[in-house]
Amino acid sequence: MGVGVTNSQGETARHAQLKRLAFLWAQAHGYSACAMEVRLPQCRYRADVAAYRPHPKTIGSTAIFECKQALSDLRRDNCRSEAARQRLETICQRRQILEARLRVHYPNLRITDSLFPEFDSYDFTAIGHRGYARVLRELNALQNRLYDCTKFDKLIRYRCANFFFLVLPGELFRDSEIPVGWGALVESNDTLTLARKPMRQENRPEMRLHLLQRIAAAGTRTLNRHLEITSDGVAAERCRSF
Repeated sequence: MGVGVTNSQGETARHAQLKRLAFLWAQAHGYSACAMEVRLPQCRYRADVAAYRPHPKTIGSTAIFECKQALSDLRRDNCRSEAARQRLETICQRRQILEARLRVHYPNLRITDSLFPEFDSYDFTAIGHRGYARVLRELNALQNRLYDCTKFDKLIRYRCANFFFLVLPGELFRDSEIPVGWGALVESNDTLTLARKPMRQENRPEMRLHLLQRIAAAGTRTLNRHLEITSDGVAAERCRSF
């Protein structure tokens, strides 16, 4: 299967290979419980690979691996919330200043759509003001990026795991593109090399156990598919046991 060819789940061969390498790397580094496509606790995201490494006498460590095969895909999820919010505040203030000035210079833009003149709206786009249009474009882009493109930042903030790794092809790795707190595993000749160490994120023991349960559930689903075990078959077996 070529790099750009997708399988029945819509996944490219290269992305599947990165997941496989992450799966192997995790086990080689002591993560004895691993699974792919794991739903994460406390958020709507699904990890490409999630893993659990047991510790003697204590609850072990958890790790999440996100595989990115294209720079656009990497950048889409790598918006830092705080910086984006600060920029959004600046752009909102700029828009308010521009609109206040445009009201003075273009009173004909008023739309009488309210009982009270002070609440009337204005159609500022009608004059084709380039500065105002540029502000609106950036405002829209920032809002979309802030609410839809903050996956890496949110996984850290929600403490979904103790360690976070990006898994990338060698030609894609740029240190400046790696989100704060994340490690980087770079692929070359079907082998992963740790190019940046992750920062450990402390979380509650119950969070680690919750992720371990999700890993076990994802592993069971995968094995069921491999053994062609269906939910109907499980239900029939349950009925027979009673």
